[in-house]
Amino acid sequence: MPTPYIHNRLPEHALPLEAGDAETLGVAAADRVVRALALRENSGATPLHALPGLARQLGLGSLHLKDEGYRLGLGSFKALGGAYALMVLVKEEAERRLGRSVVIDELMSDEVRAVAAKMTFACATDGNHGRSVAQGAQLMGAEARIFVHSGVSDARIAAIAAFGAEMIRVKGNYDESVAEASRVAETQGWTVLSDTSWPGYEYIPGLVSQGYTAMVREILAELPEPPTHVFLQAGVGGFAAAIAGHMAVVLGDRRPHVTVVDPARAACLYESAKAGKPVKVAESVPTVMAMLECYEPSLVAFRILSRVADGFMTVGEDSAPEVMHRLAAPVDGDPAVVAGESGGAGLAGVISVLRDPKLAKEIGLGPASRVLVINTEGATDPALYERIVGRSPAAVLGKVPA
Repeated sequence: MPTPYIHNRLPEHALPLEAGDAETLGVAAADRVVRALALRENSGATPLHALPGLARQLGLGSLHLKDEGYRLGLGSFKALGGAYALMVLVKEEAERRLGRSVVIDELMSDEVRAVAAKMTFACATDGNHGRSVAQGAQLMGAEARIFVHSGVSDARIAAIAAFGAEMIRVKGNYDESVAEASRVAETQGWTVLSDTSWPGYEYIPGLVSQGYTAMVREILAELPEPPTHVFLQAGVGGFAAAIAGHMAVVLGDRRPHVTVVDPARAACLYESAKAGKPVKVAESVPTVMAMLECYEPSLVAFRILSRVADGFMTVGEDSAPEVMHRLAAPVDGDPAVVAGESGGAGLAGVISVLRDPKLAKEIGLGPASRVLVINTEGATDPALYERIVGRSPAAVLGKVPA
């Protein structure tokens, strides 16, 4: 059966990013991210694993995996986005109130934190974005109100609440929690810090995506040469847009072939590419890839991906556990990797394409390819991870007996 895959044939494909998007995801913006990141604990680069054993098994030239399970102690790439955006928003509010410019290095000063103490940030989350916003609020001394839908596990809710955030439960799915967070925040005078965008609300999601450029900076600094192919999982699309967009800016004509991967049960980017415009897909049976369960793309993300993504695809439910098991039981000396249910979706896309020789040939994926994937999350719900893999995260990493 052919792999569900759409080659990007949108009119704007391969055109340069719009000026505003190029600035948001440009070199100067990435420099600011690095300066802000240095103010946080555990701010070192996450591991970039070479997986030569798996590459040989799959028939690839090379395979590298960026492991965001170690990011800032939060276990997910989203640690980079929400907290960073919050820090920038506090900086901008401090400049307004103090009547002067504020540099990044001043963010921890008593004067700036006094401004932050009067600010309240609200967002909706599947788990990881809310955790980042909550940590950022705690760091700056601000308040956080985090809205979670009915599908968010108690373990993920507890992990957010541990940073002092007030948790607000919402009936329904992620998109309904986004709407409720926006509605309540407007009535209360809170700042909505969402990682998805809608008409009239683009600046803050742009800051969130800007935070993700740190990953690209770290990856390109370690790789001997840029990848030829990158597979990026998508929820609303902000992560994929940030990675592909920044690569397009810094690599130009050397940018890799980019494939965006959706779970088949929440394929809002895939269906939008098929329609040639952002569309909302019908809610279906929940996907095990819970962090990717989004039914409507971010407008900013789709605008960027319409230019820098080369293909859009879906993967089935069985693919997530398969990748989790593969990475937990590595071959030929590869390191073990703990990947959460959503973390391995990019690698699932690689494997799915390689099982379709015609498609693999069409996109040039094979023995000469240098492939990059990103494990976007570790075991953010350890109990669920152990149920799927059959071993605890600590056992997989050899920290305790299996």
